[in-house]
Amino acid sequence: MTAYTQTSDFLLSLIVRDEPRVLTRVASLIGRRGYNIKSLSVGTTEVPGVSRMTIVVQGDRSIVENAIAQLEKLQDVIKVVDHALEKFVDRELVLVKVRIESSEQRIEVRHIAEDFRARIVDVGRRALMFEVTGDEGKITAFIEQMRPFGIIETMRTGRVALTRGSNADIPSHVYGEGPTQALEPVIN
Repeated sequence: MTAYTQTSDFLLSLIVRDEPRVLTRVASLIGRRGYNIKSLSVGTTEVPGVSRMTIVVQGDRSIVENAIAQLEKLQDVIKVVDHALEKFVDRELVLVKVRIESSEQRIEVRHIAEDFRARIVDVGRRALMFEVTGDEGKITAFIEQMRPFGIIETMRTGRVALTRGSNADIPSHVYGEGPTQALEPVIN
């Protein structure tokens, strides 16, 4: 009988140089070691020439710690933030196209969408497309509420995250003693 190893989702942010092939090197490193990337989002930061990657990696704690150690060795990776160690805000965006077969169904779907603060971004005779922003649970719940009506297609962005607060406005008792890894300057 084999031992059961519990896997979880771990949210990591990487501050990287905005240069060609950095995304390929990061994804290849993670894939070569057998780690599963559940989602990956990349965008520019407030610093020219620097991008932020938010990666959700599936595995156990030791696998994630190994991945972080390997990522920190890459020349183009400036910093790795493990959000399991920090207070953070995360969001995801989804576009959902829902089949509409009657005017009554259109009204019902719109009422459900209002409960989720979803925005209608496209209207057709036989479909409505919604944009929903929120945490992973909200996005999943919205999709499940729309499923009985008939989902034509969806596209999720993957999670993005930032650490809460700043050195100036967070009392030390919130994070414990000493500075947090996420509040250190990105570039010297």
